[in-house]
This record gives sequence, structure tokens and C-alpha cells, in this order.
Amino acid sequence: MPRKKLVIPSFQDDKKEAAWWERHRAEVEAGLRSAVRERKTISLNEALAQAKRKRDLLPVTIRLASQDIATARQLAGDKGIGYQTYIKLLLHEALRKEVDRQSR
Repeated sequence: MPRKKLVIPSFQDDKKEAAWWERHRAEVEAGLRSAVRERKTISLNEALAQAKRKRDLLPVTIRLASQDIATARQLAGDKGIGYQTYIKLLLHEALRKEVDRQSR
């Protein structure tokens, strides 16, 4: 049975936050041990790189044919990634190829 995700609340002051962490210490430590065992942790450098990449991204709205979305979902699912990530990868690759083609 999957473990319920621990929700960390907002705190009014440091004393209440410290008390909450003390009460939930065993649960937090168990979650961390599990994440390490399952290799679901990342290094500080990786976390900083992810944050930088997110700052460099701009949200875009685009209308696509439903059949194209369905195809992207299927292909992305076969690769084990999300369809939006898959579309982003395809677009990135197509743009890179076009820039390479024009620079010749």
C-alpha cells in the first residue's frame, strides 16, 4: 500500500515549526530513507540546475489537432515520459535541425 504523502503546513512562528518537525521526525526520516533506497533523491547541484532551467522556461499556449495530441500521448507513454515533455523534445530537436540546416 502506498505511503500517504506528508504535507508540510505553513507556520506562524519558528517555535511552532520546530515542534511540528519534532512530532513528525520519524515519518520524515522514513520518507527520506525510502527515497534514498529508491534513488529518488537528487544532489544540490542537480536541484539548482533544475531551478535555473525552470526560470529559463516560458509558458506557451498552442492549439493542436486532437489526433496529434493522441499520437503524442501514445508515443510519450511508450517512452515513459509525459506527452508535453515529449512534444517539447520534438520541437527542440526540429528547431535545432532547422538552425543547423540554415547555417550551412
